[in-house]
Amino acid sequence: MDLAGKVVLVTGASAGIGAATARLAAKEGARLVLAARRSDRIDALADELPDAVAIPTDLTDSAQIPTAVQVALDAYGRVDVLVNNAGQGLHVPLEHVDADDFRAVLELNVVAPLIAMQAVLPTMRRQGGGAIVNVSSGTSRLVLPGLGAYAATKSALTMLSAVARKELAADGIVVSTVFPAITATEFHDVLRAGSLSTRPGMPPPQSPEQVADAILDVIRTGAEEAVLAN
Repeated sequence: MDLAGKVVLVTGASAGIGAATARLAAKEGARLVLAARRSDRIDALADELPDAVAIPTDLTDSAQIPTAVQVALDAYGRVDVLVNNAGQGLHVPLEHVDADDFRAVLELNVVAPLIAMQAVLPTMRRQGGGAIVNVSSGTSRLVLPGLGAYAATKSALTMLSAVARKELAADGIVVSTVFPAITATEFHDVLRAGSLSTRPGMPPPQSPEQVADAILDVIRTGAEEAVLAN
């Protein structure tokens, strides 16, 4: 897909990978719809970009997700790309995982992307196609003590993404999954619980722009996945 003139809805657009994706897509001529909780951040980003609208959205409130899609339709008449980027970490050993914390992270990392996919399907089908990118995690491809709960949510998202790719292919809707490694964002500063654990010899974090570039690449090519994890 050529992004010029396309409408791209990015969740978690207030910082990090989401904001980097919005900026990079804008450089390629895309029109952006920015969804995140922090309205001041997405308002500032929308002002920075040549053609963008911001919609404050709490992705854990299922009713707000279709509203964000409707804002995109009201503003631009279509949605060509959905980037499911919003997410939160939970980095504690399994014996210490609080059930309420796990439910909250499941809601944001798994349920919200599913509802967002469901919300864009009618318009993408009317348009004759579209692209959906789900941002998973390299932790879902590894077995890392202390990250089991978080990796489980991202593994669930990975499976939803893989199945959606097959289910929606006949509609011309291409679903791709991106697997970032540790990225230099504020993600690890706002974990639901726990903290980042480093290992000897671990490579330095990648930049959010590197992940954004991978996201745009799968949109352009229709590739099933992009793996940045080490």
